[in-house]
Amino acid sequence: QVQLVESGGGLVQAGGSLRLSCAASGRTFNMYAMGWFRQAPGKERDFVAAINGIGTNTVYADFVKGRFTISRDNAKNTVYLQMNSLKPEDTAVYYCAADRGAWSTPTLRDRYDYWGQGTQVTVSS
Repeated sequence: QVQLVESGGGLVQAGGSLRLSCAASGRTFNMYAMGWFRQAPGKERDFVAAINGIGTNTVYADFVKGRFTISRDNAKNTVYLQMNSLKPEDTAVYYCAADRGAWSTPTLRDRYDYWGQGTQVTVSS
């Protein structure tokens, strides 16, 4: 069982930056691929970014490429999402998720076994 706790959300003006953190419980954090998803009101939960267990592979949704960076610190059992050049359309609840399987199709929501409670990001225009 893995418990995930996100933090770092908030209100920011367009063009600003935020760094989200997701702290995980457990001793085998480096065995999990980690992903970030987001869900705006009335919309589906969309893939944002993912990173494999040892941090050597990453994948991003097209709409965040060049603006967001996912990283992880396995010594701290934490995954990060650095968000730069934020836009009002980035407003959503952001969730981190853990996948205990092999690094395969990390963009698919159904791959993930554990989810955090989410953190709200609001970008004002």
